[in-house]
Amino acid sequence: CAAGREYPPSSYIGASPMKFLLFLASRLSKAIFVILGVVVVNFFLIRLAPGDPAAVLAGQAGASDPTYVARLRESFGLDEPVLTQLFLYLKGVVQLDFGFSYRNHVPVLDLILERLPATFLLMICAFLFSITLGVLLGVVAAKARYSNKRRWLDSTVMTGALILYATPLFWLSLMGILLFSVLLGWLPAFGMESVGSNLTGLARAQDIAMHLILPTVTLGCFFMAFYVRLTRASMLEVIGMDFVKTARAKGVPPGSIIRIHVLRNALLPVITFAGIQLGQMAGGAVLTETVFAWPGIGRLMFDALLQRDYQLLLGIFLVTSTMVVVFNLLTDITYRLVDPRISAGGEPGAA
Repeated sequence: CAAGREYPPSSYIGASPMKFLLFLASRLSKAIFVILGVVVVNFFLIRLAPGDPAAVLAGQAGASDPTYVARLRESFGLDEPVLTQLFLYLKGVVQLDFGFSYRNHVPVLDLILERLPATFLLMICAFLFSITLGVLLGVVAAKARYSNKRRWLDSTVMTGALILYATPLFWLSLMGILLFSVLLGWLPAFGMESVGSNLTGLARAQDIAMHLILPTVTLGCFFMAFYVRLTRASMLEVIGMDFVKTARAKGVPPGSIIRIHVLRNALLPVITFAGIQLGQMAGGAVLTETVFAWPGIGRLMFDALLQRDYQLLLGIFLVTSTMVVVFNLLTDITYRLVDPRISAGGEPGAA
């Protein structure tokens, strides 16, 4: 078994740097094709949706004249054949030109880059909160279950995780606002920072941190429940294996057995899910950012959908898809750092 065995540093990235580079090049080439496929599919799905930006803008302006709508469609390039529009869009994407927002009259890339830091901040904080607390509670539950002395602790942790998993995210967000903002007045309910405060430096950082607590906890609690159950199940599976019994028979301290032998092997499925979860958080952030008026790309996506802003929607889909692919690539690399038995060629089980 690999647990407890010492590996040379080079084994953490495969048999040789060349194999690792080949693995990386293979993953990057596949990622490009995946992103291209996502762009094409999203392009046609958006075009199949009822309504278009010209009709929405004309309706909001109170001008339903067909001639005016036709002029808007021509100015937006919507009068061109769909395949021509797709070709022009892909040509622009290659040049990092995502087009203009029909509604905001601003380059799409500028809008996304303006909102992206807020989304990244929320995602990273929610991810660290969920995986840290989830793994910790999973270890506690597994130890309590295995020891047969504190099974009540295992039952309490697992019941809490089940409740969080079954609770709708929007309901948890609203209850958090009602309790901690309306009733107790401890935390701000909406936005990323206080309006009109004009804070700078450390004071501004503290203000943003206070606004970040509720969105982070509500978004992170849902995913934390996954980590608790997954960590507990993985640890209980590993803790009964022969190499753990051998380590215990050799007199290895219980803390070292849990930390080095059990937890290291039990973390492999957790890491796999973590890569998937980062991509899911981009989708979960849409609801969280809408409820808390958080100025990220999730809120921007919601507004663009209501306004039928095709170019902005496509740009957001492209950026979020790229994020998911990058997170999965980082997960593959991290997997090989944690488990040296996985070769750089990408096939598990190779020694």
